[in-house]
Amino acid sequence: MAKSWNDRLNAPGINGIKPTPRTVGDVVEGQPMLVPTARQVDDFIRSIPKGVDMDVRALRTALAIEHGAEVTCPVTIGYHLRTVAEAANEDLERGMPLSDIAPFWRVLDAKTPTTGKLSFGAAFVAAQRKREGLEP
Repeated sequence: MAKSWNDRLNAPGINGIKPTPRTVGDVVEGQPMLVPTARQVDDFIRSIPKGVDMDVRALRTALAIEHGAEVTCPVTIGYHLRTVAEAANEDLERGMPLSDIAPFWRVLDAKTPTTGKLSFGAAFVAAQRKREGLEP
């Protein structure tokens, strides 16, 4: 049986800081790079105040600084953002109140590629952003 998104979110995972293997986009070879766990990403998103949004690049920068690195792995962040959102959706489907799930819509918006991959679609993200007064 496939792992649930919550199983993936809570998997121990290997995180840490290692040198960036190559230059890609805003990540330069050799920079100290954070490879976070899904739980670290979830915890950080939960710290973003209601009505405040943060794009993925700003999230990566803030996470890196918080953990003593210069950058955060862009590939790992993409995977973990989806894991956080899908796990939150599972929690909602099980009856957890909206106020108790990770507010992933403060990072994901209509333009974020991860939003288009969500199993529950982009309408929920847009509705939550609107509810908090954020740009769609």
